[in-house]
This record gives sequence, structure tokens and C-alpha cells, in this order.
Amino acid sequence: MTDHTPSPAPLSDEELRETLDMLGTVVASVSDRVDNQTDAMNGLIKTATEARQAAFAARTQTNPENYGALVGETIDGRINDNLVRMAGMINDLYTASNRAQEALKKADESKWETFREIRERENAISRFKSRLPWFGLGAVVLALAMTVLLPRFLAGNATTCAVLGASWTATTTGVDACVFYQR
Repeated sequence: MTDHTPSPAPLSDEELRETLDMLGTVVASVSDRVDNQTDAMNGLIKTATEARQAAFAARTQTNPENYGALVGETIDGRINDNLVRMAGMINDLYTASNRAQEALKKADESKWETFREIRERENAISRFKSRLPWFGLGAVVLALAMTVLLPRFLAGNATTCAVLGASWTATTTGVDACVFYQR
């Protein structure tokens, strides 16, 4: 046996044209299929790329560090103003509390000062009350003394004797006296 296969008989022009047309049709068909597969492959590549991007985005979003930073930024952005205002209010309340404590301390000191003054006044009144009987006794003694001595003193000259409604006359012994006559 020989390694060569016998060559086929030569084709006529007509057969050659038909064969070429068939080959052209086959090439065009294969080319259309390759184009369709290329489009399908491009779609798959696009889908895979999108899936890959989505996976990277999901990985970034589910990364605890990045997610924590995102949450922190959101909280800082939305709550920071409130926290600053609250800190201001805390400072204002602290200042007001200190002022109130100082005012209460002054009021307490004033209260004790008032109590001390009242106690001193009460002590002075007590001392006066304890001396009052002596003043009364002194007034009674003075009134008695004046009852006895005042008319005698007033009757010592002519002017005051006339004021008392008496007459200034001389006695038989030659002494001047203030005399009250009954009418």
C-alpha cells in the first residue's frame, strides 16, 4: 500500500464555481456565528466585569473598618452640631449652677447674720426688761421727790409763784413766801 491517496478527478468550471459558492456561504455562515459568539462573549465579559465591580464594592461596603468610618462620618455630620449645642448647654448649666450655689451661700450667710442681729436685739430687750423695774422704781422715787421738792423749788421766787397761781408775800418774821389763798 502506498501512503498516497489517489487524487480525485479534476472538477469542471461549473463544479468549481459551485464549490466556491458553497465555501463562501460556509465562510459567511461561520463568520456570522463567530460574530454572534463574539457578541455573546462581550456580553459575558461585560457581565463578569460588572459582577466583579459589584463584588469589590460589596467587599468595600462590608469591610468593618470602611463601614465604621462611613458610619462615623455620618454620625459626625448629623449629630456633631447637636453635640456641640449640648456641650454649650452643659457649660451654661454648669455656670448657672455655680451662680445659684454662690447665691444660696450668700443667702445662707445673710440668714445667719439676720438671726445673729435678732438674737442681739432680743438680748438687749431682755436686758432692758430686767432693768425696767429699777427704772420704774426710779421714776416713782423721782415723782415723789418732785412732788415734794418741785413746789418748794418753784415757790422760791416771785415769778414762778405767780405761774403756780399763788401770791408772793412777806411773813410776820420778814421771810418772803409763796402763799395760796382759798377763795
